[in-house]
Amino acid sequence: MTVKLLIADDARDVARVVAFGARMIWPDCEITIASGGEEALRRFAEVGPDLVVLDVAMPPPDGFEVCRRIRERSRVPILMLTVREGTRDKVRALDLGADDYLTKPFDHPELLARLRALLRRANEGLALPGPDLVVGDLALDSATREARFRGESVRLTPTEFRLLEALMAHPGTVLPHRYLLGRAWGPAYTDAEHYLKVFVERLHRKIDVPGKPRYIRSERGIGYRFVPRPQEIPPP
Repeated sequence: MTVKLLIADDARDVARVVAFGARMIWPDCEITIASGGEEALRRFAEVGPDLVVLDVAMPPPDGFEVCRRIRERSRVPILMLTVREGTRDKVRALDLGADDYLTKPFDHPELLARLRALLRRANEGLALPGPDLVVGDLALDSATREARFRGESVRLTPTEFRLLEALMAHPGTVLPHRYLLGRAWGPAYTDAEHYLKVFVERLHRKIDVPGKPRYIRSERGIGYRFVPRPQEIPPP
């Protein structure tokens, strides 16, 4: 399969480094480079990439807004680049739909590892569909990578799907943070608890009641537990 990569960054040297790294992994990679937000959105619609790398600070709309708009219509893996090291911006990127982020300046080997991991995780299980996982009112469709809640389809990103799959595979069991991070992102992310918090909140918005979780419960300081048949929460 020929990988199609969209790189959106107004710093041409950074875009060239990312493109060079991508071609080291996938020699036949088709690369599209955009220097601003509007161009990135236009090129995304034209190319239909398999993977997107977005800079946060670029001509408007910025990377946050581009990420939000892409995520509204696609589950494509998104890696965001930022010069800001603060957790707030990283959490904001994840909350808007990014799958990963990398702080500039970055190490070339780390960039390559993250690009490989993003595409590998996105493609896991897509070629050979297996049996659905059904727990209570929720079912996971391994062919479409979607959840069904009481028969209604719920679109999930690849990362959201893996996280929910890990929880549903052990109903009623408290799963430690490190275990869930390893299942959803890989062993390099087992200390990144802020990733987990953001993605659990995204699942709450899609299959649960925000602020009053019924299916995915937090066990403070330990991890999360999927409740297969939760009791109804009485109205306030």
